[in-house]
Amino acid sequence: MTKIKNIIFDLGGVILNLDYSKTVEEFNKIGFFNFEKVYNQKKQSKIFDDFEKGEISNDKFISLIQQSEKLKIDENDFINAWNAMLLEIPKERIEFIKKLKKDYNIFLLSNTNEIHIKKFEADLRKKNWLNDFQNCFEQIYYSSNIGMRKPDEDCFIKIIEDHNLIAHETLFIDDSIQHIEGAKKVGINAFLLKKENTILQLVPDIIQSEHHK
Repeated sequence: MTKIKNIIFDLGGVILNLDYSKTVEEFNKIGFFNFEKVYNQKKQSKIFDDFEKGEISNDKFISLIQQSEKLKIDENDFINAWNAMLLEIPKERIEFIKKLKKDYNIFLLSNTNEIHIKKFEADLRKKNWLNDFQNCFEQIYYSSNIGMRKPDEDCFIKIIEDHNLIAHETLFIDDSIQHIEGAKKVGINAFLLKKENTILQLVPDIIQSEHHK
């Protein structure tokens, strides 16, 4: 492996803890029993894709889901259930990335949406961590802001071109195998973060193995 100069992190499941089952549970409570079939870590329906690319508004997203699933759910109940999967960002992960930034160009690339961004940023703001979090990165790329989502190769190409990076000097960490494959197609060194691991163990292991080559 060439010397790594740049690191791109995914957000959910890598920096931010997620629990999809909590959203499944909350939707079940309010009568949306089919949620896991239309949205999960491996695949999701086109409505979710469009929402994550910023192509439809929050209201339109909720309306389309309600129509397609023949639901009549209060909007606040829907949003609370949708947000239930978002847990916390352990402070040690922010501190770890801040240290990495001294030696690497750090970026964030997340498939996310306006409702989730608003929620996890509000959670960080309550702890006075939002500035610390945002300052970890040279730039934050949210799919809903850039109009494209992983595993599309264009996501990765955009970051490389925006910052004149070299793909093989770039490391990408994600918890979804399809996103890893997308990054590899453009020549990025991509590693899957498994559930039993965290970035605090995986990243130093990768960097250490690189130094021994």
